[in-house]
Amino acid sequence: MSNHSTNLETALQGLERQVDGAQKALGAALREVKRAKAAAAVGQVREIAQALDNASQLADQAAGAVGDVRDGWRFDVGAWFSSGEYVKELLATAADAGLDVFESDDRLLCYPAVVQVSPADLSVSIDKRRDRRVRPSFVVRTLSALQGREPKSKPEAFIAALAAAYDLVVAGKGLRPGVPVKLVDVHGVLTLLPGSARDYTRQELARDIYLLDRSGLVTTRDGRRMTLPASATTRGSGQLTTVSQTGQPKVYITIAFTARPGTQG
Repeated sequence: MSNHSTNLETALQGLERQVDGAQKALGAALREVKRAKAAAAVGQVREIAQALDNASQLADQAAGAVGDVRDGWRFDVGAWFSSGEYVKELLATAADAGLDVFESDDRLLCYPAVVQVSPADLSVSIDKRRDRRVRPSFVVRTLSALQGREPKSKPEAFIAALAAAYDLVVAGKGLRPGVPVKLVDVHGVLTLLPGSARDYTRQELARDIYLLDRSGLVTTRDGRRMTLPASATTRGSGQLTTVSQTGQPKVYITIAFTARPGTQG
C-alpha cells in the first residue's frame, strides 16, 4: 500500500479487509484446537489426532495470511503526515461529511474544538487531548460528536480573567481605562509564564471569547461591561479567528471594559 496510489483512509480500509481474512483463518485453526481439547476431555482418542492435524494445517495457512498482511502494509504514514497530505485528507473527509473545518496557522478549527496534528508522533490533539487514533473518518466522527454536546465553559471566571488582563494592558501602555485594546496584547498577558503561549494558543483564546460572547454574559461581578468593538483592521497579525457554531469564521480584534456610570474604572 503506497501513499503514491491512495490515501490513509483507503489504505486502512484495505488493511481491514486483509486482517478480516487472516482473522477468519486463525479462527478456523482455533476451532480445531478447541475440538482436540474437547475430545481429550472425554477420551475421544480418534478425534484427537484428526483435530490436531487439521489445526496444524490451518495454523500454517493462518500464519501465511498474517504474513501477507504484514508484508502488504506499505503505507508511509510518517511521510503522509510530514508532507501535509494528512491535513488535506482530513479537511476533505470533513467536507464530505458536511463538517466545517478551517485551517488557522498550525491548527484546525472545528467548533467548538481546536485541533493540532503532530507529524512528530503521528497523533492528533483535540483540545489538547492527544489521540493516536488518526484515521480521518474516525477523527471526523469525533469532531462531529463534540458538536452535539454543550461546550464546557465557566463564563464568570473567564470574563474576570479577561478584565484583569485588559487592566494590565491598559496600565502597561499608559492608556485611558475603557479604550479598546488588541486581543493579541491581552493574550500576551494571559500567557506571561514561560511556555504558556504554547499551552494556551490564540486560537483557543478566540474560541473561548466566542463561547463567552455566545453565552450573553457581558458584565463582570463588579459591574464592568465588556465590549468587543469592531475594527477597521480586517487583516494582519492582530486578529483572532475562530469558527462559529454555524460553521462560519468569526474574527475578534479588540476588547474593552467600561465601568458603570457613576463609578470609577
